[in-house]
Amino acid sequence: MTDQELTPPAAGSSSTAETRDAVEPDTIDRGLLEGLLGYHLRRAEVFAFQSFGSTGPGHEGISPGQLGVLLMVQANPGINQTGAGRALGIDRSTLVSIIDALEDRELVERTPSPTDRRSHALIVTAKGESFLKRIRPRLDAHEDELVRHMTAAERATLIDLLRRMVSP
Repeated sequence: MTDQELTPPAAGSSSTAETRDAVEPDTIDRGLLEGLLGYHLRRAEVFAFQSFGSTGPGHEGISPGQLGVLLMVQANPGINQTGAGRALGIDRSTLVSIIDALEDRELVERTPSPTDRRSHALIVTAKGESFLKRIRPRLDAHEDELVRHMTAAERATLIDLLRRMVSP
């Protein structure tokens, strides 16, 4: 590198960085990032979370993690915390705080496990069922937004590929 390349531009002068700041994001060269799966997964996650909060169920005061737990419990009444955490890939301490929040809102209830006195069975309450029914249109609209540029077959393929990516 030359000294000129290492010297920052003088105040008031135009730099390459300033010029790049004015460029539209779609025209910026992402270099190696363009071929990195992790980069694209993270961009997709950011988009999904923004959509969840702006047009999706986030308007109802629920986080994506809380909704995931609530839907898991709805599909598996009586599941214990350990089973739900494993199925969702959530560590124990995070799961406990999510269940506490859902329980505080009376959407989920911990009940004594009929098979293991050391654990609790989780069930969705009547209020939780009503909540899920009420937010379903927002959830569907959110899902539609996520795949707005995909066919139904492409959506199914993406889900299959992501499922395979995280399977043991």
